Amino acid sequence: MGGAASQRQAPGLLAEGPARTALLFGLVAVLFVGTGLTQSWNTTLAIFNMGLVSAIMALGVNMQWGYAGLFNIGVMGFVALGGLAAVLVSMPPVPGAWEAGGPRMILALLSGAATVAAAIAVQKRMPPGKLRAVAVAAVLVGGFVLYRALFDPARDAIEAVNPAQAGYLGGLGLPIVLAWPVGGLIAAGAAWIVGKTALGLRSDYLAIATLGIAEIIIAVLKNEDWLARGVKNVSGLPRPVPYEVDLQQSPAFVERVSGWGFDPVIASSIAVKLGYAGLFILVLVVLVAAAQAALNSPWGRMMRAIRDNETAAEAMGKDVTRRHLQIFILGSAICGLAGAMMTTLDGQLTPGSYQPLRFTFLVWVMVIVGGSGNNLGAVLGGFLIWWLWVMVEPLGQGLMGIVTAPMPDGSWLKAHLLDSVQYMRLFTMGLVLLLVLRFSPRGLLPER
Repeated sequence: MGGAASQRQAPGLLAEGPARTALLFGLVAVLFVGTGLTQSWNTTLAIFNMGLVSAIMALGVNMQWGYAGLFNIGVMGFVALGGLAAVLVSMPPVPGAWEAGGPRMILALLSGAATVAAAIAVQKRMPPGKLRAVAVAAVLVGGFVLYRALFDPARDAIEAVNPAQAGYLGGLGLPIVLAWPVGGLIAAGAAWIVGKTALGLRSDYLAIATLGIAEIIIAVLKNEDWLARGVKNVSGLPRPVPYEVDLQQSPAFVERVSGWGFDPVIASSIAVKLGYAGLFILVLVVLVAAAQAALNSPWGRMMRAIRDNETAAEAMGKDVTRRHLQIFILGSAICGLAGAMMTTLDGQLTPGSYQPLRFTFLVWVMVIVGGSGNNLGAVLGGFLIWWLWVMVEPLGQGLMGIVTAPMPDGSWLKAHLLDSVQYMRLFTMGLVLLLVLRFSPRGLLPER
């Protein structure tokens, strides 16, 4: 009986083992190669690079949800903080802005932080009662008045300095690759603040809180021009790879690619994208290796035990709240790292482009489709869903053109179908999600 049962289970085990992982990654690779053969390798590499960034974002969310069951839908905010880090680290400082209001702005920010710290100290040291409430309120009101007295003139002076091209303080002028870990640190700091206040909430309230905090972060980036130019955007971020025009003006590069039979213009674009791909792959490999090691360690087993039964874990002496805060910070740091990488790839910070549909819903679809709790599943979902997100609309337009070709011009049905192509992305995301939840509820690569 035992041998028969083992024989019956073997195919299923094989289907969820390394063979299935290799097969699914192979199929996704076929999609990218097919895109390169039918369209262009420039297009394929552009999708591939954003797929790498998306995989890193999905890895961060998978750590929070797959390891600990934390329902964070404020991904957009942590990604945006990573993008802000790219500006603060790599852009050159604006001397006129610093002279006009830089020191006063720093003093204002320090006074704001000191106000919060003083209010917390009063709250902890005074006994409960009306007197403590009055003291805390007095500290907060007095600190706020001082903060605004310093902040408002500094902000106005900074934003008045060449507002068409600057109007902000700028950054430190350091290599942009340094902004990637800094983006992770800034996101981790924000996650610590959020976690200390929101992780005690029930899962649905935690989701609402994280979404609201993400919207606050985006609102600050859009409206505080002194920080990162707001909706005016910051363009011209430094690159960690050469510019295409520099390669095209390099005699050695032109001679080499011409000898291989390539157009130097096209080859320069491909070379730049390959440079980005190499850096991003290195980061992804390091993160996946670290995440796998953590998942298979006693710490990882403890996190999954907490996820599956918090009450039992607490009974065994585990500090559930502390561990939740720990994993929340780690996952958010990875999202911030991915945000800095994405801004580097784009070459500009555009706060208006941080939409929940792209940076929250889409990343969650990647995690669910790939396989919650499986790091390789999150990576697979990142590549697959991003490829679909980019390619579904042009493929749908071609398909709809074939379907409507026999219809007469001016037909309301033909016009309606052609106008509906723009919704193919949303339709496909919903369809893929439903199919996976129906036929593989644990994702394409389930947790093992």
